[in-house]
Amino acid sequence: MNMINESSQQLANGEVKLTDKLINLKEFEVEAHKRVDKDAWGYYKSGANYEVTLRENEGSYNKLRIRPRFFNKDVSQIDMRTKVQGQQIAFPIGVSPTAMQRMANPIGEIGTARACREMNTVYTMSTLATWSVEDVAREAPGGLKWLQLYIYKDREVSLRLVRRAEAAGFKALVVTVDLPIMGQRYDDMRNKFVLPEHYKLANFSDELAAMEKDHQGFGFQNYVTDAFDATLTWKDVEWFKNQTRLPLIVKGILTAEDAILAVDHGASGIVVSNHGARQLDTVPTSIEVLPEIVRAVGHKVEIYLDGGIRSGTDVLKALALGAKMVFIGRPAIWGLACGGESGVIKVLQIIKQELKVAMALSGCPTLEDITPSLICRSNSFWSNL
Repeated sequence: MNMINESSQQLANGEVKLTDKLINLKEFEVEAHKRVDKDAWGYYKSGANYEVTLRENEGSYNKLRIRPRFFNKDVSQIDMRTKVQGQQIAFPIGVSPTAMQRMANPIGEIGTARACREMNTVYTMSTLATWSVEDVAREAPGGLKWLQLYIYKDREVSLRLVRRAEAAGFKALVVTVDLPIMGQRYDDMRNKFVLPEHYKLANFSDELAAMEKDHQGFGFQNYVTDAFDATLTWKDVEWFKNQTRLPLIVKGILTAEDAILAVDHGASGIVVSNHGARQLDTVPTSIEVLPEIVRAVGHKVEIYLDGGIRSGTDVLKALALGAKMVFIGRPAIWGLACGGESGVIKVLQIIKQELKVAMALSGCPTLEDITPSLICRSNSFWSNL
C-alpha cells in the first residue's frame, strides 16, 4: 500500500517538529483538538450524559498519594519489562481499542499498530476499525496485536472475524461486555455523528461496513442497535471462548461479582474499564474498583486497567493496586492526530519515561517492587491527626 507509506512519510517529515515541542499528554490533547474535525472530536472526546464519570476517570488518580521509600533499593537501573498472556513486552502500558482511527489521521490503525510495534508493547485493534485486520497485519507485521471484539447478532459475522484475526497473527481476543446498547453521548447526539462516507468499517464488506443516517441523522447509534447482540449472557461468552484457540480477555468489568463470573466462564484476563466513561454515567472509575477485582480474581487471571491514565504516576498507582498493565485510548488518538505513527510513539515514550522516573523516585527499580503499600488515599493523612 504505497499510499500508506507515502502518507506516513509525509506526516513524519511535516510533523516531527510539532511533536518534538509537545512534552506531556495534555499538550498533545490541546494540539489534537485543533486538528481533528468537530464531529470526530466529539466522538473521541465525549462521555456519557453529563460526563460525571468522564471527569472522575482522571480526577480519581489525584485522590491517591504515593508513599515513596528511599535508600532501600538501588534505583540507578529501572526494569519495566513484563509478560502479558505469556508474551514479553518492554513496559506495562499498551494501547486500548479505539474505533475509526482514520478520522484522526489517514494512516489510522496502521500507524498506531506500527507505533506499538516500535515500542514493543500491546496494540489492541477495534472491531470498528477503518483498516482491516489483514491491512494491519500486512502493513505493521510483527509486534503484539490483540483484537477487540463486539459480538454481532449474526454470530457468524463475529466468528469469521475471529478466524481472520487468528490467521493474521493476532494473539488474543478482547471481548467487550459493557455495550449491549449504546450509551447516551450528548456530543454525538448533537452532531448526529456518523462515520464519514469516504471511510468504511474495513473489517466488513457488506452493509455492516457503512453507517447510514436515518431521517433524524442518527447513524452510529442505529448501527449499534441493529448489529450488536443485546441478548448476550455469560453462557454466550463461554461458547465464544470455545470457538477459538486464542486467549479470551473480558473488557468492561467493574465489580468483583462480574469478575468472578468472567473467570468462571473462561476468561484468561480482565480489563477493568468503564468504556472511557462513554456508556453509563456515574459508574465508578476504573482505579476505584481495581482493588476489589484484584482481591476477587487476581490470583487466577491477569488484571489490566484502562480509563483516565494521563501520566506515569497514574500508571504507578494502577500497578501498585494490582494491575498487570494499563492501556491508554484517547492519548493515542491525540498522538495520531498530531503526528501519525511518530505521534503515537512520542505519546508512548512520554508516559514510559514518566513511569520510569516515578518508579525511581518512589524506590521501585522493578515492577515487582511496586506494591499496595506504596499507595494511600489523600484523606488518610488527615485521619491520623
